[in-house]
Amino acid sequence: MGDAAVGARSGQDGEEGGGRGVSAAVAAGESAAAPKPKRRRSSWAELPILVGIALVLALVIKTFLVQAFSIPSESMQNTLQKGDRVLVDKLTPWFGSEPERGEVVVFHDPDEWLKGVSTREPNAAQTFLGWIGLMPSVEEKDLIKRVIGIGGDTVECTGTGPLKVNGQPLDEPYVHAGDTPCSDDAGGRFEVEVPRGYIWVMGDHRQASSDSRYHRNDRHQGMVPVGEVVGRAVVKAWPITRWDTLPVPDAFDGNGLDR
Repeated sequence: MGDAAVGARSGQDGEEGGGRGVSAAVAAGESAAAPKPKRRRSSWAELPILVGIALVLALVIKTFLVQAFSIPSESMQNTLQKGDRVLVDKLTPWFGSEPERGEVVVFHDPDEWLKGVSTREPNAAQTFLGWIGLMPSVEEKDLIKRVIGIGGDTVECTGTGPLKVNGQPLDEPYVHAGDTPCSDDAGGRFEVEVPRGYIWVMGDHRQASSDSRYHRNDRHQGMVPVGEVVGRAVVKAWPITRWDTLPVPDAFDGNGLDR
């Protein structure tokens, strides 16, 4: 009976010892499997990623949405002054919407309108910022004018004006003070019919704008192909003291201009 009792106690002791061993092993395994705390990435390591994302977003915005342009001359005074910065809506043309009368548009040089016009050489920073759209590009050969006639319109000027679209005289309060709506010279006297897919453009500073009137001998007869239009200027963004929108003037709102 004594041996039996001793054996029973030994078995119990063994089970208790084994249990403690298993528990210890499990605890050790859990400790080994526990994930080590991750080291936080420094802000300096994240900076290149953030810069890359910002550049991609800037390029997308410039390509499809909005781009800044600088006004290089006095041809759109007093609506726009030389040195003004405007924001141009590039999204609308992507949906097949063509320019409308009265809009101020930026367009690529259709046929060497800027030939002989000197441009300053950009530095590296200006080139890069212009490329991503954060600054106006100084390398692009673009112009900015007001749309007067669209496809199917007849635009005419005789003497000093008024300017007529489809036989209707336009009231043009945006024309530069002291200018006449038309110029009484060979270039300023005209009657043209705008083909479909083209626009006829003129500057607001009529006596200081080399626009459609003075390029009637080029391959487009002074017209601008709609495909060359970059977009519509919608806001004067800089300098901040001149911030304003660029709406379509009332002169182009109906008024019997449509045929």
